[in-house]
Amino acid sequence: MPEDLIEKKSNFDLTSRSAFSRDDEVFTSKSYAALLAKNIIPYSHRKFADNYVIIKKVFKFQAVMPRITNAEKALLAKYDFNTLEYTTVKQMYEELSLLQKWAVSADETLKKDSDEILEIRTKELKFIVATSYASISNEIYKGYLALENYFIEISKYND
Repeated sequence: MPEDLIEKKSNFDLTSRSAFSRDDEVFTSKSYAALLAKNIIPYSHRKFADNYVIIKKVFKFQAVMPRITNAEKALLAKYDFNTLEYTTVKQMYEELSLLQKWAVSADETLKKDSDEILEIRTKELKFIVATSYASISNEIYKGYLALENYFIEISKYND
């Protein structure tokens, strides 16, 4: 039995999987461990995460949330971000890392935009979860799962 464990450990490739990844997710350099350990989690991120987790637990998204507006899409486009339904896990890790850095930036515009983008992402996530629907059925676009897992990891209301 110990040999099996040693064999599994020695064959575990740290560059291909993250300890926080689901079975169908591929590791990226911005794994949850790296994302959570490398950067300080801004208060605004925790606030959005707590709000999301509480609403999900209490209401289970019974009411369908509205889609994002054209102005919100324009803000995402300004920073070259896709809508959540067209975002890969890797792109979401990179985006969350950027948003963490921007949230503690000295540039007030960047701080404000960071919070607005995370609010937009939360709205998009609520819509996808509420409708049990992702416009894209392709397995590649699972950025919404990365965002949801990020919120669960950083929320103080996480089980």
